[in-house]
Amino acid sequence: MAKLEPRTRTVLEPFADFNVSNSSASNSPIRSLAISTISDSEYLIYLGTNSDSIQVISHIGTVLVVTDGSMFLVDSLLLQPVKKLSSVRGVSVVARRFRSGESVVRNGGNGVSSASEVSGQRFLDKFGSGIRSNGVKVNQSESSELLIRDDNCVFAVVVGKKILLLEVVLDVGVGRIDRNRDNIGGTIVILKEIPCVEGVKTMVWIDDSIIVGSFIGYSLYSCVTGQSGLIFSLPDLSSPPRLKLLLKEYNVLLLVDNVGVIVNAEGQPVGGSLVFRRAPDSVAEIGSSVVVVRNGNIELYHKKSGNCIQMVSFAGEGVGSCIVRDEEDGNGKLVAVATPTKVICYRKVPSEEQIKYLLRKKSFKEAISLVEELQSEGELTKEMLSFVHAQVGFLLLFDMHFKEAVDHFMLSETMQPSEVFPFITRDPNRWSLMVPRNRYWGLHPPPEPLEKVVDDGLVSIQRAAFLKKAGVETAVDDEFLLNPPSRADLLESAIKNIIRYLQASREKDLNPSVREGVDTLLMYLYRALNCVDDMERLASSENHCIVEELETLLNDSGHLRTLAFLYASKGMSSKAVAIWRLLARNYSLGYWKNPAGENDSHDASINGISVKEAAASEASRILEESSDQDLVLQHLGWIADINQILAVQVLTSEKRYNLLSPDDVIAAIDPKKVEILQRYLQWLIEDQDSDDTLFHTTYALLLAKSSLETSETKGASQKSEGHFLDGKDISDSRRDSIFQSLVRERLQIFLQSSDLYDPEEVLDLIEGSELWLEKAILYRKLGQETLVLQILALKLEDSEAAEQYCAEIGRPDVYMQLLEMYLDPKDGKEPMFKAAVRLLHNHGESLDPLQVLERLSPDMPLQLASDTILRMLRARLHHHRQGQIVHNLFRAVDIDSSLARFEERSRHVQINDESLCDSCHSRLGTKLFAMYPDDTIVCYKCFRRQGESTSVTGRDFKQDIMFKPGWLVTR
Repeated sequence: MAKLEPRTRTVLEPFADFNVSNSSASNSPIRSLAISTISDSEYLIYLGTNSDSIQVISHIGTVLVVTDGSMFLVDSLLLQPVKKLSSVRGVSVVARRFRSGESVVRNGGNGVSSASEVSGQRFLDKFGSGIRSNGVKVNQSESSELLIRDDNCVFAVVVGKKILLLEVVLDVGVGRIDRNRDNIGGTIVILKEIPCVEGVKTMVWIDDSIIVGSFIGYSLYSCVTGQSGLIFSLPDLSSPPRLKLLLKEYNVLLLVDNVGVIVNAEGQPVGGSLVFRRAPDSVAEIGSSVVVVRNGNIELYHKKSGNCIQMVSFAGEGVGSCIVRDEEDGNGKLVAVATPTKVICYRKVPSEEQIKYLLRKKSFKEAISLVEELQSEGELTKEMLSFVHAQVGFLLLFDMHFKEAVDHFMLSETMQPSEVFPFITRDPNRWSLMVPRNRYWGLHPPPEPLEKVVDDGLVSIQRAAFLKKAGVETAVDDEFLLNPPSRADLLESAIKNIIRYLQASREKDLNPSVREGVDTLLMYLYRALNCVDDMERLASSENHCIVEELETLLNDSGHLRTLAFLYASKGMSSKAVAIWRLLARNYSLGYWKNPAGENDSHDASINGISVKEAAASEASRILEESSDQDLVLQHLGWIADINQILAVQVLTSEKRYNLLSPDDVIAAIDPKKVEILQRYLQWLIEDQDSDDTLFHTTYALLLAKSSLETSETKGASQKSEGHFLDGKDISDSRRDSIFQSLVRERLQIFLQSSDLYDPEEVLDLIEGSELWLEKAILYRKLGQETLVLQILALKLEDSEAAEQYCAEIGRPDVYMQLLEMYLDPKDGKEPMFKAAVRLLHNHGESLDPLQVLERLSPDMPLQLASDTILRMLRARLHHHRQGQIVHNLFRAVDIDSSLARFEERSRHVQINDESLCDSCHSRLGTKLFAMYPDDTIVCYKCFRRQGESTSVTGRDFKQDIMFKPGWLVTR
């Protein structure tokens, strides 16, 4: 067996060889070589010691051999006598025609062809009847009986300065592969002759193009037109020309010394050039690589990248010229190399084995590049790429390259998140049966917890460091040997990267069980690193965590906030609120302290009050959506003790499906927390439109009591309205945090707007107070006009409000009553002359001047009253005259209307013998008739039927009143 020299990867491996010198009496060296594929496990290898070329026509079981310028036919097993095709002599080069996938398929095939390919097809059809070697024309009908035509039997041969296009036609009755036939019978049909250059050494026929190589250079010939063109010339001192058909892409490799140029069927370069170490003796193709031999070495070059990917040494330097051949059908699985005396067969290593080889060498980047390359070439599927990414990820994970491992996990589309579960929690667990029992290629150990992976990795690093001192190479990275990492750093890196993978997995479409495992184990990992923010963010968002798996862990570790968020997200409101209550009441015991003592973001910058408010805020957020009345009222008290605004938000929330019972809520509110009760009643009345008189009365009484307390407190402290005490006596210090307006303002607005409370109860409460405006509102509700005027005019001295109240009543005597109050206030007060003058000025026209003069006080200064009385008299006279004008105008309108009515009724209508009823169209003659305001005329019968108000046109004059220009008032 030949020895393989390790390169980047192993693509070829030897599997058979044989020595020709031991099995043959002839000492002639091997000059030609060919391979025929029988099956996946059976091949035929043909060697020629005296032949120049061997062409295998495998589908008909025949071999075409060229020796000393003559062509011979022999059966594929070399059992029958050889037949010489004597019609063609002096053959130097033979090439079989190959068709690309885009060319026309003959014999009924379906394909899309270009114009040139169609022309080539017509060319072969044109010469299908054939011209025999003796030049005798054969009729098509005759030849169809004697000959079997086949595309794959068409060859191009070089004879001197001519290219002959010929077809090998078998005799009738000879089967395609008949191993029992006695002889080989066939005839050569010459299809065309094409002039060519002298000294052709190599030739390739692909589609309608024939490429030949001579010492001059490489030329392209068209088998359709016979035209030729030079592709490029060769240098004077260059190696012999060599051509190789690359069947995988249907391109042609042209060699110039040690450089290979790949061209297409039109002779145009495609891709880059291949640069070999030296000019090769022979070239073959296997898969995506080119195989060259020289001086006992095989070299493999990738056709696209041009890189040498493997080199195999099979003989010494002085072995002589060697030949390499691939399979005729282009399967790309086998190549054979022949020295003058020996043949060695190499088979292509399966793609998976190549990948495994690279992975065992820990050449992960090369392995991924190979998979991507094979996928782009169609040799591997996308699923295999994902499989290899996952395999590389596991290998890197056990090598403790956690970031790179997770990067590959995330690139794999087929890897399941459950495959990393065993690295987080030990078996058996809830998700053990979900983990795929897939060891991949068996290149890595079975999954185990990350702690064990890190511990085993550290042991491997210590062992590798010891072996390196002893001069033994190991697979451990030098980075770990030079800077050994700590266990804590490795474990933290592992957990962080597994967290990254699980976070990305949450975005995938997973089945419910796996999704539960992802979220629950993600919480485990957050807890391991004490990522409090991430824990709370996960618990408070939509998640699929299993509460039973986490509540003991979180409770024991002191992460009660996370547990409360988790309870809330799962609808376990009672447990969640209970935890918030515990945190609010026992914050001083350390429940709010970060368990790790490192991250103090939750407690370093907040005091006890803000901690309590945070707990109350979270609890209120849960209770706002809860329709469990018992739960809400159970926790209302402690939330109200911390923040009354939050308590009000809980009671007045409209997020819940079923509202709380108002009676039960009112009964549960602490009577000392008057503001909460007030705000709740306000919400019932204003937002819920409650018309319960009890709620209205209770709300008014509460506001009145608060107003009295505020008034008394202000009087005692001798401070102006709007200032507050320290907050120890009443709840006004928190008033602005619940209500946006002062209590008296709210009381006044409510007393004016509501008609459902009992004003007498409220009046009894504030009777002896200084709440005069409130009393005025209540007396107004009770209809006590005099008392209202007294309060507005005398107590509050609000002349504008008093006059407005008089205007609302609308009686003139009320203005006179208000004037009397201004002139005689009683209780020892001085007359309010300015207010009286203002009243006379604004509403003097509504007062009787005589009564005003009678009630004016003798003590009133004349200069104050003279102008006002004079203006009042003038206004009285103006009002009288204005009334007369209006009266006369209305009288004129009445007279005009009567006149128009009279004129309308006095209108004459002329009826003759031809007049018709507008309804029944009968002649009126001497019949009674009627006429409507719209000038339609009907007979009396139709008038009775239509009625007085509706005409024939359908117009109802009672609903749609009609006016005529003559009816308008013009005088």
